[in-house]
Amino acid sequence: MSKKFLGAHVPAIGGVQNTPLVARSIGAEAFALFTKNQRRWEGAPLTEEGIGEFKENLASSGIPPEQVLPHNSYLINIGNPDPDKRGRSLESLKEEARRTAALGLSMINFHPGSHLGGMSDDECLSLIIRGMDEVLSEVPGVRLVLETTAGQGSSVGWRFEHLARLVSGSKDPDRVGVCLDTCHIFAAGYDLRTREAYEKTMAAFGAVIGFNRLRGVHMNDALSAFGSRVDRHASIGKGNIGMAAFGFLMQDPRFSGIPLILETPNHRLWKEEILMLRALEKGPVPEESPE
Repeated sequence: MSKKFLGAHVPAIGGVQNTPLVARSIGAEAFALFTKNQRRWEGAPLTEEGIGEFKENLASSGIPPEQVLPHNSYLINIGNPDPDKRGRSLESLKEEARRTAALGLSMINFHPGSHLGGMSDDECLSLIIRGMDEVLSEVPGVRLVLETTAGQGSSVGWRFEHLARLVSGSKDPDRVGVCLDTCHIFAAGYDLRTREAYEKTMAAFGAVIGFNRLRGVHMNDALSAFGSRVDRHASIGKGNIGMAAFGFLMQDPRFSGIPLILETPNHRLWKEEILMLRALEKGPVPEESPE
């Protein structure tokens, strides 16, 4: 499939059922959402009426269900070394996966986790694998999508090798995918600013993880510096990555057929950014950013 599906992480104004309408209002053909309040453990149960409205609105929007990529709560950390806190995170991730399935969607995006200084990266990755397998065994029909991180603090997932380990270590690797975040990988030390740097980074992604595992992209410029391991998003073309990188990506056939989601900080610019990215798809690619 050669089509690029662009959208944004839209707010659930008036309820989850309205997210497809919000997405279409900005000209999106894909979107992300939180299925509940992302900063609280508990969420109001999805009602049959709300689920039905969501499915009706999604169908009327023309956005395919496979181009919707729900995002999990920011509180969840299935790599937490504290057994009680990890257990709470694990139950919350299962619940979010169930909510995803109830909405007729097939993927849930999540940050791998953080060891909080309580164990090694390797031990944390092993803990996350066990948690993922538990979720996959209890919630059929949903794929877990690991997001590349910036590596801020004690987070894992900022090296492609971390994600490759999580995928290959799972008992059900065909139900584990990856979401590439442009801001995060740039902050983690994977450059995108020139054609040579972009191709080197994508070659590494292909060799270590594989584009067959790619299930989505978060399209964000970066306020943070290259290699800083600081997670700070910027609007497209207004950060340290620059426009050229997004031109390379929009013209790269390996990023077709999956949701390309803006998580940029100014929601008033989303419609403009989608049009901007569409223009980049047709070319020419802007001048490369200096390294």
